[in-house]
Order: sequence, then C-alpha cells, then structure tokens
Amino acid sequence: MTLHVAGHTHAGRTTNVSRGGLCVDLVDPLAHGADLEIDIQLVFDDETQSEPLRLPARVAWCTTVDDAFQVGLMFRPLSAEIAGYLTMFLRFLQDGQKPTRSKRESNLDKRFD
Repeated sequence: MTLHVAGHTHAGRTTNVSRGGLCVDLVDPLAHGADLEIDIQLVFDDETQSEPLRLPARVAWCTTVDDAFQVGLMFRPLSAEIAGYLTMFLRFLQDGQKPTRSKRESNLDKRFD
C-alpha cells in the first residue's frame, strides 16, 4: 500500500481493512488528523498485485510499535463508485467468495404431507 501525504509517499503494509478504515504499519509517523490518500492493492499467492484502489482518508491515531509506527486511518466520505469498489475489494479478501447461507431443512414440504 502507498500513502500520499502532503506531496510525500510512504510505503506500508496492512492486514486489517474494513469499510471504515484500516491500520497500517509504517517506518515514519504521521500527524494525527492529517488528510491523505491511500492506494490499496491485493497481493496474490504468486506475488502479483491488483490495480491500486485510491481512497481518501484521515489519520485517526499513530503509535510507536517496536522500531516502527502503527497508524489508524479512517476513510473520508467515498463516492458511490469508490464505495462499490471497496466493497468488492473486501469481498475478495474474504477468500474471494460471496458469503454463503447455511442450508436449513425446509418445512414447506411437511405442510403438504
């Protein structure tokens, strides 16, 4: 992932993405409240990457972890188009499958016995 902040770029990595934002590990700290843009990409088993999805965000918090920083980013309002792309991105992260319903026994046929 790449963060674009005030004319600078920062490379980071995350394993925690949701509809509201994400948590990223960075080498450098970011200022609380800073507005930025994030390019997130899927990384596949063969190390290829998807096209980046650019999202507007704001720094919610930044804390030191070992010799680096963990930064919480919340997404700023998204257009309907970008929100749709984010939804597809998140679905892919859930094993690339749509959620499945559990199969329950139907009572419909029992009414006609």
